[in-house]
Amino acid sequence: MLNIMVVDDSLIIRKTLSTELEKMGHTVVAQAKSGKEAIELYDKFMPDLVTMDITMPIMSGIEALKEIKKSYKDSKIIMVTSHGEEKLVMDAITSGAKGYILKPITQDKLLESIGKVFPALKSL
Repeated sequence: MLNIMVVDDSLIIRKTLSTELEKMGHTVVAQAKSGKEAIELYDKFMPDLVTMDITMPIMSGIEALKEIKKSYKDSKIIMVTSHGEEKLVMDAITSGAKGYILKPITQDKLLESIGKVFPALKSL
């Protein structure tokens, strides 16, 4: 299974996502509350996958995505978004995001999004 970093400025969302991912058999190796922290932790943990909130203070998820992609072109990042952020999602996709999950987050949405990035996991 995957080593995953969860990035969201909301502690509740980080905890919910981490719990759901761990129920699915993945390991949450790091959690970050800002895009800036995500970049620092990515260097340290080198996760297989990152779930990244789009709108965060200090540095947005899109800015962090671009920075991570500069150094790690093969990084796999799925954006987490709320309704009404379609333009931001398109910016994220064109910047290298592998997909997105619409809040509220469910295990089915996680399975579908992760399965698109890692097709071999669909059959597990």
